[in-house]
Amino acid sequence: MVNKNNKRAARAGTVALAAPLMLLLSSPTAQALMRDDGDDPGTGLSVFETLTVFVVLPLVLFAVITGLVVLADRRSGGRTRT
Repeated sequence: MVNKNNKRAARAGTVALAAPLMLLLSSPTAQALMRDDGDDPGTGLSVFETLTVFVVLPLVLFAVITGLVVLADRRSGGRTRT
């Protein structure tokens, strides 16, 4: 029985890893090397700007939401509505 579960887990893991990988490999952003008519891209982001937008801001937003939830929970005394 354990061997059957291991095979199922391995199969599920393979599918879970292969599906996003196929999506990434076939993404249309890889074809962005060819410019379209009317294409007017702006200037690129610096490393600092990229890290701020894609790492720092989501972490700050997560911390603010978590803080609001904890604060609301403490004010209600941990009671839940029924």
